[in-house]
Amino acid sequence: MDDKKDKSTQRYLVPAVKQACQILFCLAGNHAAHMSLMEICAQVGIHKSKAYSILQTLHGFGLVRRNGDRQGYSLGPALIALSRKTLDDLDAPQLAKPVLEELSLKLGCTATFGLIAGNKVFVVAKHEGVSDVGVTIRTGHRFPLSYGSHGKAIAAFLPKAERELLLQEPTVYFHGPARNFDRKRLHLEMEECRREGFALDLGEMKPGLNSLAVPVFGPGAAPIGYIAMVGLFSEQEARDFGPQVVASGKFLSRQLGARID
Repeated sequence: MDDKKDKSTQRYLVPAVKQACQILFCLAGNHAAHMSLMEICAQVGIHKSKAYSILQTLHGFGLVRRNGDRQGYSLGPALIALSRKTLDDLDAPQLAKPVLEELSLKLGCTATFGLIAGNKVFVVAKHEGVSDVGVTIRTGHRFPLSYGSHGKAIAAFLPKAERELLLQEPTVYFHGPARNFDRKRLHLEMEECRREGFALDLGEMKPGLNSLAVPVFGPGAAPIGYIAMVGLFSEQEARDFGPQVVASGKFLSRQLGARID
């Protein structure tokens, strides 16, 4: 069914518009300040004359700008207004609520969504399910960025420089009390998180409570928050839950503008 829908959608794609979008995403993903016409052509896979025409059109609307010597291109200032409007229209907590409800009811534990603010995270949405024994986490509650499973999930996908700054803070709570922090162990846990998509805390933050967390991304490449599941489940149950929570994290990230495979 999905394949048929995808094929039907492909029929209505306008080639020039598709190529213009590919060029914009190509420029957005480039680490250098600008890209040459030939670099763009090679990455997008279109002919030089076609790419030049599209770039000129995008430049006319301010979506692309040329650098001083006109030998390179980068994203233009008109995208700022578009991105601001998009961010204004996106209500992350409201988008997260149905995702959290589905996870909470399906897995039988508390689901929370938190956003990063400096070196803290704030719980902005939650769903506590209908199980007889639940975990209550207040919306608006603030945690250290490095706190338990969500700290590991976020740190694993932070840009290297930001991750090092986080690890250099006087107190970090990846493994419960700051005195328990083990950098070598954290390195292995982050590697596993990047491989599996989720991180675990097994009773270190709160004895008897386990949690798993996945990062949530926005339009940029770095995490903007997390989804965490908290409950009395076992380690094996947490690992079984993992793929479902990872899928939900990716779904929410796409809704918030992230480009995720």
